[in-house]
Amino acid sequence: MLTQRQGLVVWLHSLKHAKSLRRFGNVHYVSKKMKYVVLYCNQEDIDSVMEKINSYSYVKRVDPSFKPFIKSVFENSRPDKAKEYDYKMGF
Repeated sequence: MLTQRQGLVVWLHSLKHAKSLRRFGNVHYVSKKMKYVVLYCNQEDIDSVMEKINSYSYVKRVDPSFKPFIKSVFENSRPDKAKEYDYKMGF
């Protein structure tokens, strides 16, 4: 079965320790300019992983992603009349 995943944004003081975060989940992206790591882990373990990661001295802060909780099915979305007219014209 597929497990629910959730992203974490880990802000670091130095990127030297970015590789050590791989044991907590899948490292998806590392920003060298802004010094953060996007990490995906299981949704059930998100609180314990955040506490463990936040306890390290090289971590500034840890932010969870709220994407699993945002509704992605939109209701009552009607197209704009001006755009609909443009599509009929062939622009």
